[in-house]
Amino acid sequence: MKSKLNIYKKPIIITSSVIVLQLIFGFDPKFCIINIIWLFV
Repeated sequence: MKSKLNIYKKPIIITSSVIVLQLIFGFDPKFCIINIIWLFV
């Protein structure tokens, strides 16, 4: 169960950091799409 939680924890941290960067630098759809694709690779 703990290892399963770790698998989901990392993408959540990355996604939230991406959202924070979007808010700081202004929303850039291309940047957002690239990061989402990078998450699933």
